[in-house]
Parts: sequence; C-alpha cells; structure tokens
Amino acid sequence: MKAIYIILLMSLLAACKKADELRFDHTANVHFNLSGSDKDSIVYTFAYTPTLSKDTIWLPVQLAGIATNTDRTYNAYVETDSSSAKSGVHFEPLKSGYTLKAGTGTAFLPVIIYNVADLENAAVSLMIKLKGSNDLGIEIPTGDDGGSILKAKIVFSAMLTQPNWWSMWLGSYYSRTKHQLFLIVTGVTTLTTNGLDAPRNLYIANLLTTMLNDPFKWVANNPAKGYILEPDGANYYFYNKDNPNRKILLRKNTATGKYYFIDENGEEVN
Repeated sequence: MKAIYIILLMSLLAACKKADELRFDHTANVHFNLSGSDKDSIVYTFAYTPTLSKDTIWLPVQLAGIATNTDRTYNAYVETDSSSAKSGVHFEPLKSGYTLKAGTGTAFLPVIIYNVADLENAAVSLMIKLKGSNDLGIEIPTGDDGGSILKAKIVFSAMLTQPNWWSMWLGSYYSRTKHQLFLIVTGVTTLTTNGLDAPRNLYIANLLTTMLNDPFKWVANNPAKGYILEPDGANYYFYNKDNPNRKILLRKNTATGKYYFIDENGEEVN
C-alpha cells in the first residue's frame, strides 16, 4: 500500500512539473495596466498650470511572464491614424525602446507632452500602442475590447471653461484669456457663490482689475512670478519665462492710449 502512495506522489509531482513547463514555455509579454477611469483614456489639462511648459504622463506597463535577472527592452509607438497630436509640437517623439528592469514585473512608459498655445482652443489625442521586441512580445489575451490593453489613449488640452461663479464676481464678460489672467494674478482656481463670502471674493476679483489697469506695474511688482512683457513694435507680448509658448498680446488702443490684453476672439479684455 505504501508503494502505491509513493508511485501516486511521484506521478503527481511529475504532472505538476510538466504543467509548469507548459505554462511558462513561451516568450514573456507586456501590456498596459490601466485601471478605473483610465481604462478608456487618460485626460489631462494644462488649464490651471499656464507656466508649465511640459509634463510627463507615466503609462503603467505590466509583465505577463517570469521576471529575470537581466534588463529587457519593450517597444511602443504612436498610432498616427488614431491620434490628432503632432510629434514634436504636442509631444516629444517616443524612444526606440524602453527598459523593463531586472527582477521586476512592472515599468512606466514616460510620455512627455507640451503646453502650447493651440491647446487653449482644442484638445488633442495621442494613441500609444505597444509592439513586440526581441525580448518581450505582446501576444496575450485581450478580451472583448479588441486589444485595448495593448493601447493607451491620452487626451490633453489647456482649455478653460466658464465656471458657475464667474458672473457673480467678475461680470457678464467672459473669455478664456481673462480666465487665464485671473489664475495668473490671484493663484485662485475657484470662488464660492455664497454672498457671505463677498468681501473675500470681491477682494480677489479686484486683484485682476488692478492688474488689467496697469500690467506694467504688476510685472514690475511681482518678479517672483516670472512674467515678461516683451516689446513688439507699439505692442507687447505677455508670457512666463518658463513657458514662452503661451503668449498673450497686450495691444495699445490708439484712441485712448491705454493698453489692453487681447482675448481669443480679438476683443479687449476688460
């Protein structure tokens, strides 16, 4: 009877060993490990950080296979037919390869995006897709989504929209340019609609009014904010030294002799 148990145990161990060999006898693969609301697309905005010239989106990459004691390379590319973002304009071109470090099963693919002026008017999309390398493949089950774990979509812009509190404290005129100036001057992203907050909210709104009345004085009095008024004939361009891609025209009104910022519709900001 004891001999029978030994034979059965040896058979079981052999079967397990064979199953392990079958299970791992293939090339290791990688896929994106997006979760939650990021599964469909990653949405990013520069709207509240106009001084930021660029930022990095880190896409999580997951190994399907066994970690090794050597670094391995995986590849990715931009699927141009599914992207509206332009290489070198809206994002930094991807590298020829990325490293999955030895002994680990995860990595992060860096996608560097740029904060440029046309993002104030429209969002752009960027579709990143993994592809096989000499070290790592992409042949893994993808389910009903047709391969979404091999793709990652990034949608980004710098668009501002009129908040519900705007007209209560800043009047009926709204433009994205005025909103941007409000953020720059006050450092505040939102105001309440509570009448009891009127003293504070009106004080904050008046900070913008004061700046609009004399932008030259504001620049001189706030050197730490890093803003510049660059001459252009009789006019000026207003921008942060860290992001010269986002400029606002300051134009002289010849009838009054006063300078006004010009909004996205060509109108004077007041």
